[in-house]
Amino acid sequence: MALRVSIVLPTYNERGNIEPLLAQLLPLRAQWDLEILVVDDDSADGTAELVRQIAHREPCVRLIRRVGRSGLASAIKEGLLDATGDVALVMDSDGQHEPASVQRAIESLSGAGPDLVIGSRFHPEAAILGLSGRRERGSTWANASARFSLPSCYGHLTDYMSGFFALRLEPLLPMIRAVDVNGFKFLYELLAVSRGRLETAEVPLTFQARTYGSSKLDLAIFWDFLISILHSLSFRLLPRRAISFGLVGLSGVAVQLLVTQLLTSLGGLGFKQALPAAVIAAASSNYLINNALTFRFARLKGVLLLRGLLKFLLVASLPVMANVGLASAYYSLVAPNAVGAQLAGIVVVFVWNYAASSRFVWNTPN
Repeated sequence: MALRVSIVLPTYNERGNIEPLLAQLLPLRAQWDLEILVVDDDSADGTAELVRQIAHREPCVRLIRRVGRSGLASAIKEGLLDATGDVALVMDSDGQHEPASVQRAIESLSGAGPDLVIGSRFHPEAAILGLSGRRERGSTWANASARFSLPSCYGHLTDYMSGFFALRLEPLLPMIRAVDVNGFKFLYELLAVSRGRLETAEVPLTFQARTYGSSKLDLAIFWDFLISILHSLSFRLLPRRAISFGLVGLSGVAVQLLVTQLLTSLGGLGFKQALPAAVIAAASSNYLINNALTFRFARLKGVLLLRGLLKFLLVASLPVMANVGLASAYYSLVAPNAVGAQLAGIVVVFVWNYAASSRFVWNTPN
C-alpha cells in the first residue's frame, strides 16, 4: 500500500504563488497517496476561490477556509489535525520553499527514521537565495535564542524558525494538540512542548526569492518570539498572555514616571496633583500597546477601539484609585520618594488589570 502523505499549505493573500506551487506538488501523486490541504485565512485576493477551482479538477486538493480565525501557527495546527496521512509535511505557500525538498524530507522519515525532519536554511549544504541580509541576521539571532531556551538534545539543529518540516502524524498528534497557536513559530512551539522527546533530523533547503506578494513579518511577529522565549524559560508555567501583559506594563511604568516628571518639573504641579494624570496616561498607553500586541488576534479598531479604551479605563478605575491612593500614602507616610511611591502603587494594579481586561475588554479567557 502506498504511503499516504498530507502536505499542509497555510495561505493568506498568496493567489500569485499558490497555483504554480500546486502544479509542482501534484506530480508527487505518482509516488504517494497524496493529500494537499490549503488552509486559507479568508484571503482578500481570491486565493481561496482559485484553490476551490483547482480542487474541482484535482480531488487530492482540499480547501480549508477559515473565517474569524487567523494566524500562521493556528493554520498549521488546524491543517495537521485535519490531515489523514501517515506522514505530514508543512511548507510555506509563497514559493520560497522548493518542492524538490519534499521528497528528501519524506524519505528521511522512512523506516526507523526520526519523528521530525526539518528543512533548514542554515544547513551546511543549504543555499539562501531569497533572504535579505537584515532577515538573515534576524533569523540567526532568533535561532541562537531558540537553541538557548529549548532542551539541549535539540542543540544540533540549525533552523528552529523553519516553516518547512515533516513529521510522523499519528504519534505526534498529542503534541500537535498541545501547541500554543499564539506562539511565534509552530515548529519552535512543537519542540518546546515535546520536552526533548522527539528524534529529529534536518535536510538542506534552497531558499528561493518570493515571486509575488510581500513578507508577513512585522513587529507583532518579533513580539511573539520574545514572549515564546520567555514562556519557555519560565518552564511554560507563566501564561504567555500574562508575560506579554507584564512587559507592556513595564512600558506603562516608564510612561507614568515620565509624565509625572514632566508635569512636576515643567508644569509646576505638585506630586499628588500630577499623579492622577500620569496614571491615566500610563493606563491608556498600556491599552493601546496591548491591543496591538498582546491581544492582536482580537484587536479592536475604529469605534470599537475607542469603546475598548473607555472599558479599559472603567475596568482599571478601581486599581487606578488604589494606585493613586497607595502612592500618595507612601509618599506622605513612608518616604517622599516619587519613584518608589509610584512603583508601590503600580504593583497593586497589575493582576487586576490583566484578569479583568482580558475578560471584559478583549473578551478572551486568561
